[in-house]
Amino acid sequence: MVYLFLGSDSLSKDGQLKALRQQVLTKETEQFNLDILYGKELALKVLQERLLSLPVRCAQRIIVIKNAQELKSELQEFILHYVKAPAKQILLVLDVSETDRKNTFINQLIKYAKTIHFKDTVKPDSFTLGRQIALRRPDLALRILHQLLQDGEKPERILGGLRYAWEREMAPASESKRRLRLLLNCDIEIKTGRLRPVFALEKLVISLCGLSKPFS
Repeated sequence: MVYLFLGSDSLSKDGQLKALRQQVLTKETEQFNLDILYGKELALKVLQERLLSLPVRCAQRIIVIKNAQELKSELQEFILHYVKAPAKQILLVLDVSETDRKNTFINQLIKYAKTIHFKDTVKPDSFTLGRQIALRRPDLALRILHQLLQDGEKPERILGGLRYAWEREMAPASESKRRLRLLLNCDIEIKTGRLRPVFALEKLVISLCGLSKPFS
């Protein structure tokens, strides 16, 4: 089976992939039966080896290729040939972040793969991060945080953006004080080197999501 994920909504894609993993794999065997590969750096030999690997105590293995639009031409040709007669023991997920209808590789894949369309989303920012925190959704908040850091956003800008977003909300005074205290502690941990920025920010997000009940 071959899936084609089309679009830039990474959060929804992660949710769909999680559903596939729960459907096909077990927690005990997932580490042996799941490969996450990346299109730009992937070599043909590596992909061929993964496709020939047999599942371990499971009916199928899952192979995910992220940013599949960046695959080298020889890999694109190999995959276009493979998807016409995919191996039954392999569930191949091709994750494409761009939806260029003029892309010949993507257009050919659509003919053979089970295509799932995802919305093209705006780039996440501190406001979307703050919203997920306010709704007490730590899983989504952490994903947005990691995306911001991967995009090169500085920790101090993330903290500043959160504070600015909170100032525009009608949160109870006690809530605002606790948020500010946690934010200041995070800032100190980063500036003093007590924690690496990513760990300090993760700690902040989890702590904030654990405060009182959600509010809109």
